[in-house]
Amino acid sequence: MAEMTEATNMETSPVENNNELALITPETQPKRRKKKSMVWEYFTIETVSAGCRRACCNRCKQSFAYSTGSKVAGTSHLKRHIAKGTCPALLRDQYNNQLTPYSPKTGGGEPRKRRYRSPSSPFIPFDQDRCRHEIARMIIMHEYPLHMVEHPGFIAFVQNLQPRFDKVSFNTVQGDCVATYLREKQSLMKLIEGIPGRVCLTLDMWTSNQTLGYVFITGHFIDFEWKLQRRVLNVIMEPYPDSDSALSHAVAACLSDWSLEGKLFSLIFNHPTSEAGLENLRPLLCTKNPLILNGQLLLGNCIARNLSSMAKDVLGAGHEIVKKIRDSVKYVKTSESHDEKFVQVKNQLQVPSEKSLILDNQNQWNTTYQMLAAASELKEVFNCLDTSDPDYKLAPSMEDWKVAETLCTFLKPLFDAASILMTTTNPTAITFFHEAWKIHADLGRSIANDDPFISNIAKSMLEKIDKYWKDCSLILAIAVVMDPRFKMKLVEFSFTKIFGEDAPTYIKIVDDGIHELFLEYVALPLPLTPTYTEEGNVGNNGKTDESQQGNLLSDQGLTDFDVYIMETSSQQMKSELDQYLEESLLPRVQEFDVLGWWKLNKMKYPTLSKMARDILSIPVSAAAPDSVFDIIIKQLDEYRSSLRPETVEALICAKDWLHHGSEESNALVKMEF
Repeated sequence: MAEMTEATNMETSPVENNNELALITPETQPKRRKKKSMVWEYFTIETVSAGCRRACCNRCKQSFAYSTGSKVAGTSHLKRHIAKGTCPALLRDQYNNQLTPYSPKTGGGEPRKRRYRSPSSPFIPFDQDRCRHEIARMIIMHEYPLHMVEHPGFIAFVQNLQPRFDKVSFNTVQGDCVATYLREKQSLMKLIEGIPGRVCLTLDMWTSNQTLGYVFITGHFIDFEWKLQRRVLNVIMEPYPDSDSALSHAVAACLSDWSLEGKLFSLIFNHPTSEAGLENLRPLLCTKNPLILNGQLLLGNCIARNLSSMAKDVLGAGHEIVKKIRDSVKYVKTSESHDEKFVQVKNQLQVPSEKSLILDNQNQWNTTYQMLAAASELKEVFNCLDTSDPDYKLAPSMEDWKVAETLCTFLKPLFDAASILMTTTNPTAITFFHEAWKIHADLGRSIANDDPFISNIAKSMLEKIDKYWKDCSLILAIAVVMDPRFKMKLVEFSFTKIFGEDAPTYIKIVDDGIHELFLEYVALPLPLTPTYTEEGNVGNNGKTDESQQGNLLSDQGLTDFDVYIMETSSQQMKSELDQYLEESLLPRVQEFDVLGWWKLNKMKYPTLSKMARDILSIPVSAAAPDSVFDIIIKQLDEYRSSLRPETVEALICAKDWLHHGSEESNALVKMEF
């Protein structure tokens, strides 16, 4: 509705109403409708000239168009001035926590209610406990310091966001984080209690600036749905990390904490351990013969550390060339003008490479490899860069680029193999049998190269992969046997290539080891085997009245019957493995769900499937996925080292558990041949 024209000079005004003339005096003149828009709490209308009025901001005194003649500009632009943060006076008030644009304080009374339209939203009552819970989760998930809740900036932010929130102290939020950890731990304990198989542990020793050790213990297992799971179970502080009892003490504490006594199938660690330390660990394994498979269920040779050590040797052999290329990349990437000239030269030369230059992190060898690979593809650009940029004097020579390409040739198979460890959903032991064998074979050929630089690097690398192969090949081979695409055939083929005339000896060790291990599973009491608990555990629903059925059907009454079954069926049960090995191989496809296959065939191979479940859960690396490429020992930061060991464990474990949540794993094994 258009506004009424002012009539300040009129004493009377004729108005026609019901065909009669009425006389309206100033005293009886109707009042104008009160303006409802919230902007009039911040603006005053001023008459500038005849027929022209402007809206003046009460805070910053800026004026804005309001009406000219009969045209009214409206209030949208006025709202934007106060609501979008463009009024400098309001901005200062908000910073000083005085007034906010939409919550004006008037005359000491209650804030005036909003009378403008706003989108409807459900009413959410304020919950102090819920807010504290979410702050604890935030600190855990993003590794924020616990002291942040006492920082003035955080307190001011929260008070502006919700003035009713009571600030919390360091001790309070520490307790909330521990409470979150304990809640998540209860959920995980229920999951682990229900797994039908055994558990494999990996031990990753971290250091600190206080010379204390922190053992990160991660559990690997296959759940009820035949999905591979990985969880950080404990972070245990060891004051003397180099002692013979450090690892065994940490493992024993973990087994007790999670009620895993008698369920530990294998141990993998990356910390140098003496023979006495190994002997302390062996009794913790659940196998009757801790030296089964030549003791390889207890591995101190982590593949991630092995690959990193080999990569470090490669980069060390060409460290001068690596530095030259790093300096050239640094010259380009640390200056916008240099980068523009580099791209200009690349476009002029029409270099087809799609790779982008990156500056490496010298603590992670994969970034150095990626830097060398990208720079090598763009070497023509570096060689011609001085024509466009006379200040560039760092161009490597052609011989330097040749060395860099040689380094990349050695690093690429290591990079491809280590990248497999970045996934946590695949049984990596199967894949790494092939990767380790391939690296071993390639290095064997490179030793015979006429170039001494190449042959020397290959020799150094071969020594390490050869040691790893001898230490771990049996456990990798056992995992391959559990893949129906390969079984013993791939073991026989690859061992012949690697060990030559000695191959039959190593093949027999694998065959004897898998049969010995199978006999352990055959000897398990039938009512306690995972197959029975999986398929037949229906709780109390399957129980009947003992008085009606008699004592014969109780567990105690059938104990002798179990012994009879084991004695009379021993040969038949043992032949289950032989039957599996004698059957033809499945077609070799790139994507094959080996765990899904065993899930479908667990009724056909009830005992062998139990063994497959445990074997396929064996990891080959003790390093976390984000530490696979590290070439230095992980160190706990100074802040976390200052916290209580129990708090450190709660923060690290809870983050891992919250990350996993209810995610389902995908057990596809991807292999390329």
